[in-house]
Amino acid sequence: MIIDCHGHYTTAPKALEDWRNRQIAGLKDPAQAPKASELSIGDDELRESIEKNQLAKMKERGSDLTIFSPRASFMAHHIGNFETSATWAAICNELCHRVSRLFPQHFIGAAMLPQSPGVDPKSCIPELEKCVKEYGFVGINLNPDPSGGHWTSPPLTDRHWYPIYEKMVEYDIPAMVHVSTSCNPCFHTTGAHYLNADTTAFMQCLTGDLFRDFPTLRFVIPHGGGAVPYHWGRFRGLAQELKKPIIEEHLLKNIFFDTCVYHQPGIDLLTGVVPVDNILFASEMIGAVRGIDPRTGHHYDDTKRYIEASALGAEDRRKIYEGNARRVYPRLDAALKRKGL
Repeated sequence: MIIDCHGHYTTAPKALEDWRNRQIAGLKDPAQAPKASELSIGDDELRESIEKNQLAKMKERGSDLTIFSPRASFMAHHIGNFETSATWAAICNELCHRVSRLFPQHFIGAAMLPQSPGVDPKSCIPELEKCVKEYGFVGINLNPDPSGGHWTSPPLTDRHWYPIYEKMVEYDIPAMVHVSTSCNPCFHTTGAHYLNADTTAFMQCLTGDLFRDFPTLRFVIPHGGGAVPYHWGRFRGLAQELKKPIIEEHLLKNIFFDTCVYHQPGIDLLTGVVPVDNILFASEMIGAVRGIDPRTGHHYDDTKRYIEASALGAEDRRKIYEGNARRVYPRLDAALKRKGL
């Protein structure tokens, strides 16, 4: 199988965005605030939104299953308060669950959490539990910066985050460390904020000892790890100066990277620097970069082409395409085995 560990519902019917706009307008004028029950999206609308988009491209490019979560830029945890985020997360997660039920061979869910700046992460636990227990989701997205580009939360190694980590360990699920929209004009959302956050999350973990407290905790850092593979020597050297164990022992039992890197030299660098056991196939399709590369004639986010054109051997490709995802997402592996896969 070819498992894409990083997919978002970026093609949801427009009614979802319209409802969200009303919710945001209701923060200033409560008379405009909609009820969750006012959002009506039928199964046929969901099917059309997937069949003409993600599923069509999966079939065209040769991937089989996508770990599917709400649109990252739509999470926007900085908007409103916890109640705002709680309602919005519940709606978005339910839609991803419905997609996974309509297309069970091709999609399985990962949850958006109802995070909010300055709010205790314990408040996210009910939604997390619902998504795992009732929806059968296999992971979560964890935003290390709910403030939207201002970084007001403690580092990921701080005990502030421990309630979520405890649940992750209990349910044996990983978190993709994924920020949302930047409301800071200094940081473009997908070109700067996302990649900054990937690099920042790795460095936070390097400077701390989080995995001593949670030896089975697992993070997937998306977008190829941001700047991490390119500056691997810098991080190795910093670990040495900070008297930490070598990176392989300190972090790589717990941290993994995806292949959302949109050119061949980038994939070659990633697979040449990071151990293959720590790389999971992903495309973020349909996501941040949707165009066609004029140099190749192919979509930038057709990442399978880069893996196929790399110097990787067959067994290493198998790990990246399937084996590592089954190991990092045990609930996914269990769900596949129940289907005889």
